[in-house]
Amino acid sequence: MCRNITELRGLEPAATPDEIEAAARQYVRKVSGITRPSGSNVEAFETAVAEVTESTRRLLAGLQPRRQPPKTVPPLRRPKVRARLQLG
Repeated sequence: MCRNITELRGLEPAATPDEIEAAARQYVRKVSGITRPSGSNVEAFETAVAEVTESTRRLLAGLQPRRQPPKTVPPLRRPKVRARLQLG
């Protein structure tokens, strides 16, 4: 499994829509082998991201609460990542 995809279940506060989409985007990148889709692949790539995002949202909503929080902090909650994203 891709190590870059962080567990989102059990976060306090709950995973944000941005965190869910970021995980979905990383998954689609991994399985497609495409980091930045070209013009001919953009629509299929973005459709897949939207579908995985929605499936992930439904999954997280349907799971029972965790007993312990995840062992890692999602990237979008890390100060260095947040600072980098604000610059770009």
